[in-house]
Amino acid sequence: MYTVTCNVLPKVTSPRRQPLIRATMESSANSDGYQNILMMRHGDRIDQVNPLWLDTAARPWDPPLVHDGMVRSFRTGQRIRSQIRFPIHRVFVSPFIRCVQTASKVVNALTAIDLDPNATSSKDVLSIDKSKLKVSIEFGLSEMLNTISIKPEIAPRDRKFEFLISDLEAMFPEGMVDHNAIPAYKEMPQWGETVQECTVRFLNVVNTLANRYPSENLLLVTHGEGVRTTFATYKEVDVYDIEYCACAELRRQISSQGGSTKAGHFEVITSLGQSGIKYH
Repeated sequence: MYTVTCNVLPKVTSPRRQPLIRATMESSANSDGYQNILMMRHGDRIDQVNPLWLDTAARPWDPPLVHDGMVRSFRTGQRIRSQIRFPIHRVFVSPFIRCVQTASKVVNALTAIDLDPNATSSKDVLSIDKSKLKVSIEFGLSEMLNTISIKPEIAPRDRKFEFLISDLEAMFPEGMVDHNAIPAYKEMPQWGETVQECTVRFLNVVNTLANRYPSENLLLVTHGEGVRTTFATYKEVDVYDIEYCACAELRRQISSQGGSTKAGHFEVITSLGQSGIKYH
């Protein structure tokens, strides 16, 4: 779980002004006039299950998922597929390995052809529809880069968090990665960012990507702080716990106006029922 024990931000009022997005609606993928965003936390990470893993890890700041995390991620993908009333068109994911593994399992569940409802992992998926969605790595969805989230002794000595993007992209089905997608952040955030700076970053990523793809529903796979910030801002509450694979769901009205797209403000919805987010 992700429990906020310090540096809890006060409620942040979400913007109410309706922006005009200077982009023509592409073949209206969202026929109901709404754009939906799912902000999802990764699955169970190994260092929280086996702390001794850190002693021999080459990259102790980038722990992968454990088996239960893989299963939880796949089943969350199944739940998204069966319970939400809209398709996911595009997935953006933090470059940290636990998020990429999570997104990979979710994508398998979302794109499986004739998915067995009793399936428990991506190994049970026999074939997928690669045309269903596109995937991109997004640096702006990265973990909060400070000593609150990453202990100084396990962070890279030079404080540079480096990733081999081609290896991460290879974890998704061939042809599903969109190399033409324009990221919100082209580089990693800098080490030492404050909680407030991280909040601004996550909210900027949500709005930038939503405005860039106004006719598409997006799944953003990130970290606990990203989900907390997003939910707390748009729900206008204080969040104190985020479970693994918890989802914050946002929706806004979209309309075409004189060649531009007019977007309403985001609201929190609960089509997935229990979201795994605790707040007051």
